[in-house]
This record gives sequence, C-alpha cells and structure tokens, in this order.
Amino acid sequence: MSEPKTADVMCRRVVTAAVDTSFKELVGAMIAHEVSAIPVVDSAGRPVGVVSEEDLSTKLEFHGGAANPPVLGGRHARARWHKSSATVAADLMTAAVTVTEGVDLRAALRLLADERANVLCVVNGAGTLVGVLTRRDPLRLFLRGDDSIRADLERHLLPASATVHRVTVHVSDGMVTLDGALCLHSATERAGWIARGVPGVIAVCNNLSFDVDDLMITGL
Repeated sequence: MSEPKTADVMCRRVVTAAVDTSFKELVGAMIAHEVSAIPVVDSAGRPVGVVSEEDLSTKLEFHGGAANPPVLGGRHARARWHKSSATVAADLMTAAVTVTEGVDLRAALRLLADERANVLCVVNGAGTLVGVLTRRDPLRLFLRGDDSIRADLERHLLPASATVHRVTVHVSDGMVTLDGALCLHSATERAGWIARGVPGVIAVCNNLSFDVDDLMITGL
C-alpha cells in the first residue's frame, strides 16, 4: 500500500515574503491570510527562512528591545530578545526547514516534530518553494467519507484474503470493523496493520478469525 506523500496534503497557495519585507507588512499578511507562519524566499523563489507569530510577538514581549535582555532562558530567550528590535523579515526569520514534495507524509511529520518547526517548506527538484506543510494540513485526511475509506480498504484487503474473499469491511465515522476469516493468523494481523494505514482511518476493530495459527508454529 502506498503511503500518502507530502504533496497530497500540503497547502499550495502560499503567502511569501522577501528578506526586506517590513514588520508591519508581515503582520498584515499573517492576519489577512489567517496563517501562523510565512516563508521568506529569495529572488529565485527558494525558501531562506520562516517568520512565525512567535517571532513577531517578541516586539511586544520585550518592548521593541527596550526591555533588558533576559537573564534566564538560555540562547533561545536571548535570540527572541534580539528579534524584538527587528524591522524586516531578514532579522526576524528562523532557518527554513525543507522537504521535497515526494517525501512520505510520515517522514515529513517526524521532521516537523524533531525540528520543532511551525511549518515545513516544500520544494521541487530545483529547490523552489511549491507549498507548505503544517500540522493542521494532514488532519484533513480524517474528514474523508466512509465510502472512500471502505473502497480503499477493500482494494487493499480483498486481494490479500486469497481466492475466497472471506473478509467484510464496515466503516462508520472513520471507525473500521473487520469481520470474517482468513487461513493464517499472520494474515489477520497483517489485515489489521493494512487497515490502520489507510488515510482517514481513526481506529480498527479486528474481528477476523483464522484457521491456522502460523504465529505459534513459527514462534513469532
């Protein structure tokens, strides 16, 4: 079964800024387009950084740099203080975290978590920005209709149930129930694994029985 790709869920209509975009323009764009982060691109459209709500809010937090530098909080707190006096994107942005559009969605989400990034900049083979991925974008997969989910499940599961299809699939609000029987215990386990990987599936109740417990025979 093919994994969802970053390109399948990313936002393709991206609001961008240049390195010399002013503070006020950044705030206006963020509010007008209801986004929490804006990629900063160079003249060739390649991402060089990202300005987030956190970056902009430092100006209020530290009174535009008039407040004393923070004694506690380490390097991150000092970096936020420095940004509080910034007036253009170049001095506000953090380094852009990029992925290519063909990367598996799971890998992209892990990168988001590992880098503690607000957004991933999705680029093509030339390094040009073609979209952005936030944690919210993949959640749309869980709004898929039950009929679409069921069609995917049947396409992936029924060929795996040998020549006699003894598996029935029921989907309600993204909750999947598998009923029926397969020859091998390992096949029932694999059916549950396949079902959990289908985009939009929230949970799986695996009621499949089996004729032969090959897992006990092999000691798996």
